[in-house]
Amino acid sequence: MSVRYFLKARGRGPGLQGRWTCFPVPLTSSLFQDLQNFCCRKKSTESERINSSFASCGKNAKESGNVLDKIFSSEEQASILHVLNTASNKELDAFSLLRGRKSVNIVEYREKFGPFQNLESLTNVPLFQHKTVVQVCNSILCPKTEKTKKLPENVQLRKFIKSDVKSERLKAVNSIVSIVFGTRRIAWAHLDRKLAVLDWQHDDCWKLRDKIYPSSVYLEEISSVISKMPEADFYVLEKITLSFQNTTLFPILLHFHITEAMLYALLDKTFAQEGQHQVLSMSRSAVGKHFGLMLGDSRTSGKELVKQFISESVMKKEPRVFFPLDKVVHYRERFLSDSHRVEELYDSLLQAIAFYEVAVFERDLEF
Repeated sequence: MSVRYFLKARGRGPGLQGRWTCFPVPLTSSLFQDLQNFCCRKKSTESERINSSFASCGKNAKESGNVLDKIFSSEEQASILHVLNTASNKELDAFSLLRGRKSVNIVEYREKFGPFQNLESLTNVPLFQHKTVVQVCNSILCPKTEKTKKLPENVQLRKFIKSDVKSERLKAVNSIVSIVFGTRRIAWAHLDRKLAVLDWQHDDCWKLRDKIYPSSVYLEEISSVISKMPEADFYVLEKITLSFQNTTLFPILLHFHITEAMLYALLDKTFAQEGQHQVLSMSRSAVGKHFGLMLGDSRTSGKELVKQFISESVMKKEPRVFFPLDKVVHYRERFLSDSHRVEELYDSLLQAIAFYEVAVFERDLEF
């Protein structure tokens, strides 16, 4: 289906020169030609048509007679009927008011009873009342394009990280520790603003995965892990996304939230002193979208991408991520062999890279 365009004049007041707007019409060339000849010749809005139709044509459809003949000119009616009688289901779907069941009903009615003879016959189609018909006819004559608004920077960041942090602090960051934990292990990656990997490891000593433990046990276990982590300007956690609706996952969800709360309490040292967060949470799906790892609503493994980053660190002069040369072999053998699949480790590195590229360097992110 080809996409054609026509111009619509928009006046800005009596005696003032109007502005022209280009609208896409996703129809066949014959349909486009009719619309191009008759669309928007009169400066009449959709609401004006609706109000005038019911003000002048009685209280209901029976009293009003052929109401739509009094609203649209014969040329406009011919244009609309041509679309209704010849457009395919897919072409009708191009109009926002005809999407879904309405376009299906039009095609089914046309196949059963033949082409529409006048606009009033459209009211015989399920889901079409007189007011709906007027709106649909206007949308066919003057289709509107859907505009996607670009979110302001602070709104984009709010979708990407929590809590709210001033951009000045983000731009001045020197190093971060990215933390991802699961039911079996916790992993972290320490990167500076040059995207050089300073530390990257994981801890498998989770005795918390077997059952629900008291908070004091969590405190001891997590404190032991934190003691191995380096100091950084920010500590970035992966945002918990499991739903409470699945009751079978409740023990796992509880484990995640207790762990997250402990990490916030133990790492967010500047909050008590200055009221500013040092621990942030990042959306897992947003990181996945940044690296093209999303498959529908699910995120695929980042192992191959991490392996690529390590190879580029050795092969390229200016790689995306810098790994210490003395540790590259160690990382390859320990973390990227076929016998090891440590997703938390891969995710912690990717999360750190995404944080710098989106929140610090302000590279575009598609939401």
